[in-house]
Amino acid sequence: MQNKIITIVGGTGFVGRYVVKLLADRGYTIRVIARNPDAALQLKTAGDVGQIVLVPGNLAKPESLQGKLDNSWAVINLVGILFETNRQNFSALHAKGAEKLAQLAKTSGVERFVHMSSIGVDKAVNSKYARTKSMGEKAVRAAFPEATILRPSVVFGYEDQFFNTFASMASILPALPLIGGGKTTFQPVYVCDVASAVLAVLEQKKCKGQVYELGGPGIYSFRQLLEFICKTTSRNPYLMNVPFSLASAMSYLTGLLPNPPLTHDQVTMLEHDNVVGKDAKTFADLGITPAAIEVIVPEYLTRFAKPNLLAA
Repeated sequence: MQNKIITIVGGTGFVGRYVVKLLADRGYTIRVIARNPDAALQLKTAGDVGQIVLVPGNLAKPESLQGKLDNSWAVINLVGILFETNRQNFSALHAKGAEKLAQLAKTSGVERFVHMSSIGVDKAVNSKYARTKSMGEKAVRAAFPEATILRPSVVFGYEDQFFNTFASMASILPALPLIGGGKTTFQPVYVCDVASAVLAVLEQKKCKGQVYELGGPGIYSFRQLLEFICKTTSRNPYLMNVPFSLASAMSYLTGLLPNPPLTHDQVTMLEHDNVVGKDAKTFADLGITPAAIEVIVPEYLTRFAKPNLLAA
C-alpha cells in the first residue's frame, strides 16, 4: 500500500464511488469526507481493512472541514448538484465550498488538487448551475494555482441519471420530449474513464495547473441519444418536439417536485452544446482511450427492454 493519503469530498456520489475504488486498487489510503458517514459504510468494502476511512464533513459548512485535510498528499473535489434544495444550493457548494476547500488544501500543504467541473460552464452564463461552477473553477485556480480541473460531458454508467431516466420514461410513457427540437449535442463519457482521468492527472506532474475536457468517442444530438435508447430497449414512444420556451414554462412546475425531472436551469443548459472544445486538452493527452456508449449502455438498459412475448 502506498504511503500517501488522498482526501475526497463527494466520494459517495456516482463518480466518486468509481474514483474511490480505482484509487484503492492503486494502493492509496483514502479519506472520504461525507455528510453522513454511517450511510456510506459500504464504500469501505472497495479497499482493504483500514484503507478507506469515512469522516464527517459538509462542503456547504466549511468550518466542518477544519483539520480534515491534515497529512493529505492530494485532495479531490467531486461535489456537484443538479438542482437546489432547502439544504443544498449551487453557490454554497459549487463556488464558496470549492473555494474554501482549495484554500484549506493550500494551507495544509497538499501537493495535488483535482477539481471536477463540467463542459460548457463558461458558455451557459444564464444558468445558475453553470455560473456557480464557473465561479468555483476561478476560485479554485486563485487559491490553488496548481490545481487540475476536469470538465466531463454527460457521464454514463450503470447508475447514471441520463440513460436510465429516459429508458425508464420510454418504458411507461407514450411520448418523450425533444427539448429545443433535440438538436443540442452531447459527448457522453463513461464513468470508469472519468475515474481513470482522475488517477492520471494525480500521477502525472505535467497535469498540474491544466484543464482537461472529457468526452467520449462519439458526438450525438439529443434526438440521436433518445433514438438510441428506444432502439436499445425495443420501445417506440413518440419523440415530441418541445420548444425551449414551452420547456422553460413547464420546468417551473416540474421544478417544484422533490426530485424534479426537469428544472428551469437544466432547460437553460440545454440551449448550449455539451462537447469538448476544439483546442481543449482531452483524454488523448492523458493516454486514455474512452469507451463508446454502444459498448457499455446496452448492458445495463436491458432491464428496461420490452419483453419478447415470442421468446417463450
